[in-house]
Amino acid sequence: MIARLEALYDAADRAGLLVRAETDGGSASVEFRAPDEPVLDGLALSADYAIRYPASALPTLAVDDEIYIAGVRYQVRDIRAVGDGAERRADLTRLEPLR
Repeated sequence: MIARLEALYDAADRAGLLVRAETDGGSASVEFRAPDEPVLDGLALSADYAIRYPASALPTLAVDDEIYIAGVRYQVRDIRAVGDGAERRADLTRLEPLR
């Protein structure tokens, strides 16, 4: 199952559907989400940032790590296994640029 998941991510990367994520522990192509959802009864929009990736691609990624996507700095808030554990979802918080 892991080989098929990695092959799926490789194909998605070749098709331009993934973005590059950089961490101190390495880099990988990941699915990046920044959906806008209404909150406060429609008075505001919330952007919840998240990535999905094969667990083998970023095996040392942990809560509180910083990750860079398209030059933007994020902090990992939570990491969860998806399905059989071969895939991970990390929730992110966008951080202010370094000065």
